[in-house]
Amino acid sequence: MTQTPRVRAVLTSSCILAAFAILDGCGPVRNQQFRSSFLPPAPVAESSTEYLSEPPPVTKEFAKELPQLFPVEPALAKNSAADLRLRKAEDKFNEGKQAYQAGNIVEARRLFNEAVDVLLSSPESADRGKAERRLDQMVDAIYRYDMNGLGAAEDADKVVFDKAPLDGILEMTFPIDPGLKPKVSEEVHATVSQLPLEESDSVLSYIHFFSTEGGKKILTAGLRRAGRYRPLIERVLSEEGVPQELIYLAQAESGFLPRAVSYKSAAGMWQFLAWRGKEYGLQVTKYGDDRLDPEKATRAAARHLRDLYQQLGDWYLAMAAYNCGPGCVDRAVQRTGYADFWTLRNLNVLPKETANYVPAILAITIMAKNPKDYGLEGIEVDRPIEYDTVKLDTTTNLALVADAVERPISEIRELNPSLLRGIAPSGAELRVPKGATHALMAALENVPATKRDSWRMHRVEKGESLAAIAKRYGTPASAIVSANNGAIAAPEAGDVLLIPASYREPVPTVRRAAATPKRTAARTTGTAAARTTVARTHTVAKASTHSTVRNTAVRRVPAKVLNQRAPARRMRTAHAGSAAGGQ
Repeated sequence: MTQTPRVRAVLTSSCILAAFAILDGCGPVRNQQFRSSFLPPAPVAESSTEYLSEPPPVTKEFAKELPQLFPVEPALAKNSAADLRLRKAEDKFNEGKQAYQAGNIVEARRLFNEAVDVLLSSPESADRGKAERRLDQMVDAIYRYDMNGLGAAEDADKVVFDKAPLDGILEMTFPIDPGLKPKVSEEVHATVSQLPLEESDSVLSYIHFFSTEGGKKILTAGLRRAGRYRPLIERVLSEEGVPQELIYLAQAESGFLPRAVSYKSAAGMWQFLAWRGKEYGLQVTKYGDDRLDPEKATRAAARHLRDLYQQLGDWYLAMAAYNCGPGCVDRAVQRTGYADFWTLRNLNVLPKETANYVPAILAITIMAKNPKDYGLEGIEVDRPIEYDTVKLDTTTNLALVADAVERPISEIRELNPSLLRGIAPSGAELRVPKGATHALMAALENVPATKRDSWRMHRVEKGESLAAIAKRYGTPASAIVSANNGAIAAPEAGDVLLIPASYREPVPTVRRAAATPKRTAARTTGTAAARTTVARTHTVAKASTHSTVRNTAVRRVPAKVLNQRAPARRMRTAHAGSAAGGQ
């Protein structure tokens, strides 16, 4: 049959429509509206609920398996007020460092003051501790800038002393928490200790005190600082054959502060009187005091405690004798006929401080050995001190040592707390940062032996002129040129110069803490024509690393900074006949 063109067109159209219909049925649902747009609308079925039902609910176990149709933007963490305050203080501090490095001392002082003020004004909150820790770090950093900025003729080596943590506390009586006894009794029986532990009422009262906000601050400050000396102390106690738990006696005596000094002149981490320390080889000269040397004093304390134990036959009596003296304990035993600490305590024949001294140490020991039970497991302890020892063959200025190893003089002093002057005598065993021995010896070779007690070294910074360097050290520029063999008329950045400075012997003074728990920071304000010094007083409510008792420590905060006199951390202890010095 012959097809006309008209018939062929109709058949072709029918095939195309059929193909579209087939393809439309196979296409994705989302394109349905476009594929069928040219077709007549489909008839709308009558609505009926007869065959309709609610979809089954999604059970909880499958809720997490639902597909995520749209990405969810993570919620942005909001900075707390404490974080914003810390950031503001950091910004001010960093600006102060830049000003200091640029030689703008006045501006640096102002910015450092502002940074400290921001942290001091932190309100009481759960985040207050973070601000306190940063304030302590910032004060130390600013102090180092201050020390580094001092000229050679400045008196930068005044001896500073610290306040013991339990000053006055051992004279006090604290309530007992009845709920503590079962818990502490269980801990005592489960705790491994070379020192006998007991849960008497007096021990429970100190555990209760150290669990309060104020007591816990004292305890955690000491435990944090103990990290610096724990390896050293544990090694010495082991070598001398005494219980390791006696380390906590140092916390009661000084809070692990090497330069703690009592009002009865007991000194050091272990609080020796001069005559008692001399019995155990601790010498005191115009240049140094071995009682302030952590290793020497620890060994002397271990030997003294061992002797007391051999004399009295009981560790509690030995600890009591360490506090008030063996003569005091002997007389108490002779008067009563009892050689038992708890009996002597109950009969009130021991000084009140001594009667509380042993229970306080036992309380600290129990809590430190069970840190999780008392919220102490998260303490960030200080890093152990590490150093090399160099024996000096001539009297040497500590500032010269700091120059040679390019470290702050404060760091050299912290490694050598027993030195009372800014110079170390010939024959002294000087501690320097670990790994710095070679640099020190190489540098000292370039300084005449007879000049090492006064001369300095200086690394030239970018933009420094010879005149500026001479002014900084109070030395004529011509003398600097001569000391360097005339080869540095125009010093360049990176050059190391010998500085023929002079050393002024400081007059030794001991300044003790005032009774009022305040500290003063002085700064200069006013116009160029008339500047006045304004004293700002801040209560020491919440800031101090180097002082164990925050509400009694005295420490000037950093408007002391930058070429002002370095402030003293001063102390007074309430240890009557304290430590190894009592009779």
